[in-house]
Amino acid sequence: MSSLVAHDQTTKAETPAKAIQPAWVRIVHWINAVAMILMIMSGWQIYNASPLFDFTFSKTITLGGWLAGALLWHFAAMWLLMVNGLVYLILGLATGRFRKKLLPITPEGVMADTRAALTGKLSHADLTKYNYVQKLLYAGIIVVGILVVLSGLAIWKPVQLQYLTALFGGYEAARYVHFFCMAAIVAFMVVHVALALLVPKSLRAMIIGR
Repeated sequence: MSSLVAHDQTTKAETPAKAIQPAWVRIVHWINAVAMILMIMSGWQIYNASPLFDFTFSKTITLGGWLAGALLWHFAAMWLLMVNGLVYLILGLATGRFRKKLLPITPEGVMADTRAALTGKLSHADLTKYNYVQKLLYAGIIVVGILVVLSGLAIWKPVQLQYLTALFGGYEAARYVHFFCMAAIVAFMVVHVALALLVPKSLRAMIIGR
């Protein structure tokens, strides 16, 4: 009996742990992070050339140096973001990851997990499962990501894509949609990084998978 137990323990020890974050998820995650940072910083420089509100962003946190340089960075990062995002959407749907990770989302579940988070009682023991707050945030940021790309295209090509621009209520309205989507993404990134620092094993999983 002891030999069987020892053999079973040896077998378990030799069996590699299952990846919490698959390789393709980790790759698109970090590419997306780089693309979003480049787009946000260059976007702030573009915003400064024609502000929507009574403030501008400090040059220390902008990219491009001037309008033309910022546009070059913005468009380069845009293609990277679009291609990477498309790959993420296709693989997320094809592998069933979205269905397994993000569904279902219920108001009751979101409220319960929000209360637990605010009182420090939200468990992070099982990183393979998202709580309801995570589900809502991740599903929401996917929608925001699609909107920021579409509104950006409407601003970029308002004549060629006039029907898309019209869906946003015109060029100026599309600019506001683009700005507020950007603000939502920045807020998400701040919360995302803060939670990763509070739960270091989640950051480790996104780097090495386990």
